[in-house]
Amino acid sequence: MLNPFTALTTFVAFAQDRLRNEEKGATAVEYGLMVGLIAVAIIFAVTTLGDELAGLFDGIGTELGEVPVGGAGAGTGTTGG
Repeated sequence: MLNPFTALTTFVAFAQDRLRNEEKGATAVEYGLMVGLIAVAIIFAVTTLGDELAGLFDGIGTELGEVPVGGAGAGTGTTGG
């Protein structure tokens, strides 16, 4: 009578172990879905705002192009003191 009880206990332990591994697999799938959705959201935002961002960066580049190399006050020889 002890042998079937041991077999049943082993079977239950094996089943519990398999269920725990299944949860880990489900968690990995959920993380994969989240990463995919985040990637889709980033792609959508970049394509939607791409022209506006390009204009913004072009404007910043134009403004920076007007600043002399070395910044304001470069080469004046003052030490600020």
